[in-house]
Amino acid sequence: MKVQELREKSIEDLQGTASDIAEEICKLKFQHGIRPLENTARFTVLKKDIARIKTVISEKSKANN
Repeated sequence: MKVQELREKSIEDLQGTASDIAEEICKLKFQHGIRPLENTARFTVLKKDIARIKTVISEKSKANN
């Protein structure tokens, strides 16, 4: 995800997106426990997406105060 796309969304949408990504990480971890994954780099990409989302949420909440 691009930061510009994230900045256009509301805080509620961002929190929903972060929870969806966290759920996807859990599913990938479960699948990786059963069998090896083809693309393990997906974990890193998803974790960075969550970090970006949390950063934008923090920026927006500071701007509102």
